Amino acid sequence: MRLVVIILVLLLLWLQFELWVGKGSLTEVRQLREAIEQQKKENERLQERNEALSAEVKDLKAGLDAIEERARSEMGMIKKDETFYQIIEPPKPSPTKQKESEE
Repeated sequence: MRLVVIILVLLLLWLQFELWVGKGSLTEVRQLREAIEQQKKENERLQERNEALSAEVKDLKAGLDAIEERARSEMGMIKKDETFYQIIEPPKPSPTKQKESEE
């Protein structure tokens, strides 16, 4: 009877060791769940980015309006027979120059 108790206690200790430290332990399972959550968040972010890029590609393929808008805003292009006006505001005097002129 004593031998059976010793064997059962050793078996219990071995199972506890496997549960806390061994392969497939609780710690490892927790780490894997955290990694899965992080990967899901990254996948969602990349999915949103892909959808935005897909919409932009669709716009560029569908019509010339998007291309014209980009050419005007990013490259400063104008249409034939258009006049481009650039308004330059005079620079504002710096506070140090104002103080010098007051003295």
